[in-house]
Amino acid sequence: MRSASPLRKPVPAPLAAREGGRARPRVDRGAQRELSSMSSLTEKDRPIVKLLLSTGTCPRCILRFCSVGSQTLYRHPYKDLMKDLEEFLKKNQEKEDTVCFEVVDPPCKRIRLEHTEEGPDDVNHNGGLQQIPLVNNENTAVENLAVKVCNVCLGVLQEFCEVDFVKKVCQKVNSADYQFTSFVFSMSLPPQLSVRERAAWLLVKQEMGNLGLSLAKDDIVQLKEAYKWIIHPQLSEELGVPADGKSLFEVSVVFAHPETDEECHFLATACPDCFKPAKNKQSVFTRMAVIKALEKIKEEDFLKHFPCPPSSPKNLCVALEIQCNNGAVFVAGRYNKYSRNLPQTPWIIDGERKLESSVEELISEHLMAEFKADSFNFSSSGREDVDVRTLGNGRPFAIELVNPRRIHFTAEEMKGLQQTINNSSDKIQVRDLQLVTREAIGRMKEGEEEKTKTYSALIWTDKAIQKEDIAFLDDIKELKLDQKTPLRVLHRRPLAVRCRIIHTMKSEYIDEHHFRLHLKTQAGTYIKEFVHGDFGRTKPNIGSLLNRTADILELDVESVDVDWPPTLDN
Repeated sequence: MRSASPLRKPVPAPLAAREGGRARPRVDRGAQRELSSMSSLTEKDRPIVKLLLSTGTCPRCILRFCSVGSQTLYRHPYKDLMKDLEEFLKKNQEKEDTVCFEVVDPPCKRIRLEHTEEGPDDVNHNGGLQQIPLVNNENTAVENLAVKVCNVCLGVLQEFCEVDFVKKVCQKVNSADYQFTSFVFSMSLPPQLSVRERAAWLLVKQEMGNLGLSLAKDDIVQLKEAYKWIIHPQLSEELGVPADGKSLFEVSVVFAHPETDEECHFLATACPDCFKPAKNKQSVFTRMAVIKALEKIKEEDFLKHFPCPPSSPKNLCVALEIQCNNGAVFVAGRYNKYSRNLPQTPWIIDGERKLESSVEELISEHLMAEFKADSFNFSSSGREDVDVRTLGNGRPFAIELVNPRRIHFTAEEMKGLQQTINNSSDKIQVRDLQLVTREAIGRMKEGEEEKTKTYSALIWTDKAIQKEDIAFLDDIKELKLDQKTPLRVLHRRPLAVRCRIIHTMKSEYIDEHHFRLHLKTQAGTYIKEFVHGDFGRTKPNIGSLLNRTADILELDVESVDVDWPPTLDN
């Protein structure tokens, strides 16, 4: 007998026992005589324990259906729990050997918890409930009570709570070579498990109704919750770090039970609207779809298609996958692009690469290697054309590194990584390279329409010009443009007319056919089209202002006026 008495989960008001229509006073836990480690169970739980144990339910699932909230109790060795249940049933046995209760819907159906002359009936799949033999012999051996594979959890709360499985999970984690200081555990359960749990709940609910009690679905301890109570301390001890629900490092196990895969298929006929094909799903019978269908189906319809209690399976669940995943890490900085033959992102048309590299790839290949990430997502504050340089302080960018193995970098290490990138190519340079949060990236995208950019454009004119012919451009302020989506981007941008503003212009005369124009514009302005007019799609334009044909020979981005990310002492 264990001296420690586990805490009992608070039982909701509907579970209060009733006699003659009046609530029976709750037993004082402090004064109640301890019944081995099953002190969390009371006399009102006895028929439920008998019922579930005799129908093939494991001890931990029995505790769940008895609303036991003691985490410690679930962690007791499986054999000890089975032994304790037997002791609990032996002590203070009620004189009645049989318990009968009526099934409200459908009518005239009864569950009998006794041996009859004919022996136990088979499950009636047309809505009747099984006649269940009751374990009522005080001398029954523990071996006779032993459950092979639980008919509710399909073995999840049996073999997969043991030390061997925990070690297997930890070996997988350690071999994956992740950096982490805590972990969060998650599990994926086979959808048919929800169907079996519903059947067990209906069985227990009817038994409790006979006793004048009730059991809501929310009163049952969720399988995932119970499993985590058991597994968290073991994983934490083995991995040497605490479990933390907010941790970015996730350890997950995917369970499956092929033997019972088709048990939830009857729901598709009863609730067809719940099962709709999805591109990224191999089967329509997802866990969420099954749960949704179970909420819709009537109890009498459920009982027509599924045995209650659920039958005992032959095989345990299998752990299909043990996965590790680190939350994404975000790196931000600014880049300069010095080449007029380098796209920002890979330039691939119809599956064919047009240029060998890109700004994105020149930066990300080094980050991917150092952070040991699976993949990345690149974003920036706007973009420049392949033949446009980005000068000045550069263009802000951010890279999301997906599932990185390494996540901890000092400021000095980030500075070294920046130098590695800069030494690798003369086409780009990065500055202010730093780790940032996901939320901080939002600042880069804030005010896309409000921010300004400055450009330098080398312009050619067909007719000769003198310095005084372009001087008036310097006096133009807040020039409003109507820009119809340029022809060159029409394949990837919707057709629309956008209003943009040229805040200021300053001309620099070069010769009779060339001048340089410095512009400060609203973000999103198409500069090339403002110069040549794009066949009249941008109005006004430099050509129309000078009353001659104009074209752009070179374009440079001189500044992107976004105060992010923070400037570092480089």
